[in-house]
This record gives sequence, C-alpha cells and structure tokens, in this order.
Amino acid sequence: MSPDAKINVLLAFMIILSFLIAIAIHECGHALMASWLGDTTPRAEGKQTLSFRMHTDPVGLLMCVIMAFQAVATPPVGLGWGKPVKPDPWKMRVKPDMGILLVACAGPLFNLIIGLIITLLLPFISAPLLANVFTQRIVQFLIVLASVNIGLTILNILPLYPLDGYQVIYTLLPSKQALKFARSAPYGQLLILVIFFFLPFIGSLAHASNFPLFHLAYYIWLGAISLMSLLKPFPDAFNALIAWYIL
Repeated sequence: MSPDAKINVLLAFMIILSFLIAIAIHECGHALMASWLGDTTPRAEGKQTLSFRMHTDPVGLLMCVIMAFQAVATPPVGLGWGKPVKPDPWKMRVKPDMGILLVACAGPLFNLIIGLIITLLLPFISAPLLANVFTQRIVQFLIVLASVNIGLTILNILPLYPLDGYQVIYTLLPSKQALKFARSAPYGQLLILVIFFFLPFIGSLAHASNFPLFHLAYYIWLGAISLMSLLKPFPDAFNALIAWYIL
C-alpha cells in the first residue's frame, strides 16, 4: 500500500451493505426460478426470501469485507458469494439439466436487472436534490448498489464453485466430463481466494502489475462501471458523486 493510499470507510460500509442486498437478491432469484419451474424445495428451506441471514455465507462475506476496505489506490469492490440454493432438478417441469441451468442463470440475471434499472433511474434525480448532503449519500449508495449488482453478475461468469459459472459449465458438459469437472468443487472457494488475494500479492512482489489475472477484481469493478456509463451517460451534476466512488 502506498503512503498516499487511504481507506474510504463510508464507501466500504456502503459496499458491504450493497453486497448483502445484492446477495439476497441473487439467491432469492435462484429460489424464485426453481419455484417457477415447479420445485418447492428452496421455498420449503426458507430460501425464497430477501433475508440477509438466510443467504449470507461467512467466507463469502469475509471476502467482501476485506476487499471493501482496500485502499482507494486499488478501488474497493463488493465481491463474494452467498449460501447456494440447492434445488431438486427431478421436481422441475423441464429436463433436470435444463432446470439446473435456468436456476443457475437466474441469480446473476436478477443482479444484472437490478443494477441496470438503478443505473437507468439515477439520471432522473433532480439536480437540487444533489445539493443536499443527505440525498448525496443516498445517490452515492445507489451508484455503489448498482455497481455491486453488476459486478456480481460478472463475477459469476467464473466456472468455480460456488459461483454460478460452475453450475452452468457442469450442466453443459457431457456426463463423463461433468463428473471430472465436479472434482474441482471442493477447492472452489480456495481457488477464488487464491485468485483474488494470493495472486495479486505475488504480482506485487514480482512487479508484474500489468498482468490482468493479478488484478481480476479491478477489471470486474471496471467492467461494472463501464457498463453503467455506457448504458446511460450521467448528467454533469453526477460527476462529483461518481468521482467519489471511482477515485
């Protein structure tokens, strides 16, 4: 960490709260899709809810907390995972593999939709509201919430358990290859931690800061911010608020 680096505590807490909300939306999305396909298992297990308690995974939350309190020199992000929803594919109205695939895609899709809706609504907030310190904080939180939701969508492309990319790849592979691929599941969380913590540390020691894999969290965050900017250019009144997050 450079001597000029600072930790934005308010931003860190906004990221953590946004993560808890986004994870609840994500896992509830899985449960709702399973229920819509005819499987009542997630609902019976209490997963069809937006309760933080039902969806928070301790290790996934810890990852988010650590990354949220990074120095501003390396932008803090809200990445992690929740307690996976485990549907019963044999209770669904579609073929088991198709059912699992649809349930797996539902979580990231819900996050993406929420992130895009917030982004589309932000420019309609009137400029006078941005002059008030309290409403400024609300708008800042909405910007963070949108970016965290979109960031989780991008994160879940990774084919590592318990991320949804793992389940997508598993259902698309032929049976023999799927069984071999499933052997990676017990090491999924460890691999995620290695990618997001150990590799950046090694990269800093090796002075290989330009290698993308050493800064995957940054590129996920950058992808979320870029999508928000491309989707709906923000008016001038938002420039300072966005800079507060980006810088």
